[in-house]
Amino acid sequence: MIFRRISRFHFLSLGKTKFMAKRTLILQGKKVRQKIERMVHQIIEEFYKEKQVTIIGIKNKGAQLSKIIKERLEEIDPFKIEYLELKLDKDDSLNHPINLMPKPDTLANKRVILIDDVLNSGRTMIYATRFILDEPVKSLTTLCLVDRIHRRFPIKADIVGLSLSTTIQEHILVDLKDGKEAIYLE
Repeated sequence: MIFRRISRFHFLSLGKTKFMAKRTLILQGKKVRQKIERMVHQIIEEFYKEKQVTIIGIKNKGAQLSKIIKERLEEIDPFKIEYLELKLDKDDSLNHPINLMPKPDTLANKRVILIDDVLNSGRTMIYATRFILDEPVKSLTTLCLVDRIHRRFPIKADIVGLSLSTTIQEHILVDLKDGKEAIYLE
């Protein structure tokens, strides 16, 4: 894609009106891994009596984060983990199907942990929660790496890596590449 420079830090893509703003590094590497590790230990503290938990990662970055958390939980604690990915249209969830992959037999009477990378307005998390609660789960715990505290929907994260106050116009970008983990403000 060709970009035309507008100023020192802003670019306008030709044919579109979307701007890419300067990135500000919030956390990187070891600090991001420490946040994830603390969330893993919070899960262990909350679910220590359980034999099995079901982890559901919201596609794409939430699923990526949930895989990291799942792997770390398996290293530390012996309980069985059922791993699922939830796919939904983040912009128009009401008019598009929500899918769990692989399709579980049931979520009934299971302890479920719903994971996303960033909790912003709460729209994605609340639609995912509504979908999960169509079955009588034993409990539902929500987890996010970054909580922006800009709610338009009545939902919260039970386990949070980092709470961050930002403006509505700012965007949080989470990069979870192994060894290059970073959280940016754009």
